[in-house]
Amino acid sequence: MKMIRAILRPDKVEDVVDALSDAGYVALTKMDVIGRGKQKGIQLDNIYYDELPKVMLMLVTPSEDTSKVVDIINEKAFTGNFGDGKIFLSPVDEVYTVRTRSKGL
Repeated sequence: MKMIRAILRPDKVEDVVDALSDAGYVALTKMDVIGRGKQKGIQLDNIYYDELPKVMLMLVTPSEDTSKVVDIINEKAFTGNFGDGKIFLSPVDEVYTVRTRSKGL
């Protein structure tokens, strides 16, 4: 299993979530976050923003589905501009459901 963390532009998140849902990936966590990338923020006219609002999506998928999910996120979040976001993948050793105390997704 893999944990996918995608940090995205707020205006693209609903497109990504809808596309993931349509593909059968409905379980996720969505959080408002603030940060900056390699460009250290953005300057518009005389105003400099060193941290920008983003949204982080977190979901766990079977390892064989990871590339499909990453492709969906990349396709729906893409604008071609700085600040489109990042996707981080991490291994997940075990998952437990608290309510049922069962192991696995």
